[in-house]
Amino acid sequence: AAQALGIAEAALEAAVAYSKERSQFGKPISHQQGIGFKLADMATNVEASRLLVYQAAMMRQNGERCGMQASMAKLFASKTAVETSIEAVQVFGGYGYTEDYPVERYFRDSKITEIYEGTSEIQRIVISKNL
Repeated sequence: AAQALGIAEAALEAAVAYSKERSQFGKPISHQQGIGFKLADMATNVEASRLLVYQAAMMRQNGERCGMQASMAKLFASKTAVETSIEAVQVFGGYGYTEDYPVERYFRDSKITEIYEGTSEIQRIVISKNL
């Protein structure tokens, strides 16, 4: 979950920075409502992922049972990493798909977080059995 969170954070940071540097019609693209909404959704999901990861880590550190919370953190953070990296590529436009910018790697790396260390489907099984 923490790795997925890191990928999502990096994708968000890259998208925010690029949107402030890239201008269109004399203004940074971050001023366009469509881009601003993407960034707002990305930031909200990254923060929610962070809180889930921190909650599971705190429970583990305190010796509490945290299987369900850890699965929730991994499921949500992995989904957030994939969605955030996809949106970051969109913010970058055609450049987002090239190796000249880091978001193409975040895009590739994010997908594995839904597969290894327990697929998203396995995380859903763990969560549903603990409800």
